[in-house]
Amino acid sequence: MKFIKQLSIILSISFLAELMEELIPLPIAASIYGLILMLIGLITHIIPLEKVEGAADFLVEIMAIMFVPATVGIMTSVEALKQMLIPLVVISSLTTLIIMAVTGRTAQFIIRRGNKSAADPEESKGEGKA
Repeated sequence: MKFIKQLSIILSISFLAELMEELIPLPIAASIYGLILMLIGLITHIIPLEKVEGAADFLVEIMAIMFVPATVGIMTSVEALKQMLIPLVVISSLTTLIIMAVTGRTAQFIIRRGNKSAADPEESKGEGKA
């Protein structure tokens, strides 16, 4: 019963996101609205993590299975995709490199910021007085 309640919360958020997609005249996918709603709910503790954690873990575990229909759909369209093979490979490669670079830079920034805040607070006070 607990799992059904958790899944119901996640599906309710998804339903609200679908409504938002229909009502708000912006080119934003319902999945993005859903992620934003869930993030706001978790940050503000309107939705406690414990209320969705089990169902969310299950959905993450079966995520690979969820991609099977999309993969089969792509396999049936191989002829159409052959015409776009080079642009697809170039775009996929470039975006992958960009994402890796941005993720690396962001991680470095966060690590450096963490190291600065972990430094002795007395040292940072003394620097401003000189």
